[in-house]
Amino acid sequence: MHAEELLAADREKDLLRFSTAGSVDDGKSTLIGRLLYDSRSVYEDNVRAVTRDSVIDFAQLTDGLRAEREQGITIDVAYRYFSTAKRKFIIADTPGHEQYTRNMATGASTADVAIVLVDARKGILDQTRRHACIAALLGIPVVVAAVNKMDLVEFSEEVFRRHKQDLLALAAQLEIPHLHCIPVSALDGDNVVHRSTRAPWYDGPSLLEFLESAPQAMQQAQAGFRLPVQRVIRPNQEFRGFAGQIAGGSIRPGDEIVALPSGIRSRVRTISTFDGDLASAQAPQSVTLTLETEVDISRGDLIAAVDASPHRASRIEATVVWMHGTPLRAGRTYLLKHTAQTVKARVIEIRSRIDVEHLERRGTDQLDLNAIGEVVIETSRPLIADAYRENRMTGSFILIDPVDNATAGAGMIRVAQEDEAGMLSHTGALVVVGDRREMAETLEERLLAAGALVVRTRVASREALLPLAHAGAIVLAESDAAEAVSLRVFEHGHEITPAESEAGGLASAASIVTALAASGVLADLKGDLL
Repeated sequence: MHAEELLAADREKDLLRFSTAGSVDDGKSTLIGRLLYDSRSVYEDNVRAVTRDSVIDFAQLTDGLRAEREQGITIDVAYRYFSTAKRKFIIADTPGHEQYTRNMATGASTADVAIVLVDARKGILDQTRRHACIAALLGIPVVVAAVNKMDLVEFSEEVFRRHKQDLLALAAQLEIPHLHCIPVSALDGDNVVHRSTRAPWYDGPSLLEFLESAPQAMQQAQAGFRLPVQRVIRPNQEFRGFAGQIAGGSIRPGDEIVALPSGIRSRVRTISTFDGDLASAQAPQSVTLTLETEVDISRGDLIAAVDASPHRASRIEATVVWMHGTPLRAGRTYLLKHTAQTVKARVIEIRSRIDVEHLERRGTDQLDLNAIGEVVIETSRPLIADAYRENRMTGSFILIDPVDNATAGAGMIRVAQEDEAGMLSHTGALVVVGDRREMAETLEERLLAAGALVVRTRVASREALLPLAHAGAIVLAESDAAEAVSLRVFEHGHEITPAESEAGGLASAASIVTALAASGVLADLKGDLL
């Protein structure tokens, strides 16, 4: 097979991200080192560097910091990449100590599978509960309980089944959908890559075999289409593209989309990349979309599927992992970064602190470093968001301390409360009144009194006024010409009335109000116009 064919085959493999966690000295780093070594994913010079007296210290292959090597523990998240014939993997080896909870949450936040190690001699510990709880909070649906150091209990089936029963009970309490238990010996390599002959009573897959067949946490390509706009590309007057990474779903030229928060609809003209235009694209590809119509979209906006649009919310309920030395208290203001936009946010309420060791929610007035709690947050501008369980990218955010610009917390949206006003109705109209100034004044007065968004103008170009009508405004266009009164109504950017209404039917302000009401333009107004 030629090099080009090998590269093409490698690109076709899907990617699985998984994290490892466990109590101190449960053998997390040793397990990952053995997994890399037995799958032939470690360079020879790396192996020589961690070999002493012909014995390989597998833990040293992933404990990369000097402090980690000296103390024999994991402190920071160590990421490693490896590939097999069936799949590509990214490992996040996360710390087990309580004071590094934020590091563990960071490493597990993008994982499809979580591997929680359990010492066969000790069983479930408080730290085991903490790591399983964090995995559940992060929405990881598949958890592998690797019962390690089975060689020290002589591969006892009774010991394994006792731990398995306890672990399944813990998974049920945390509502973890899928938990799989595998007996392993990381030091000796049993059931890590190859199945062990020392546990004939276990007929399940090895750890690597399970990972090669495990489902991804979120089938992003099957979700509703989401593209947070990171940049507007306009190299010349002929091209206007909206670039970003697809956060969910798939897209093809011709598909109808809605730009949020404006609510204007359009259709995809092309899907552009550095290598040329694509016939389709799906998450998590990075692409540039061009649209069939001119739509005002900026960085921080979201392009979504029309039939599965996200929530528009300025008040959210979220689970927050606190990462700052200064405690989180209700009333404090932070910067909230969500997808590609940053807004001011205020913590309205701290509802509870989650005791991850005893799996209980406790009342509190603050969250300290490494604490996890449930909070209510209000933002200065509405977020276009999903619940975290539906879409990790559009359902997550970080809080930034405005004083030192440090990341203060990471949040997962549980409930996005739809604004009472919701989206603008986006049923707008262009009313041409010509030289009828008195009619324009009467219309403006009555519509404003009822709460309508009214723009009264003498701009000559009717085409220049259409974006305002597309956005839900009622545009009253005056001029010095004695032209006929006309009405054009637009819903989500599409015209839903004839281009010109009959002049005879729009002889007065009252008749225009009646026509607007019949077209649905006034449906969301509270005032009485008729």
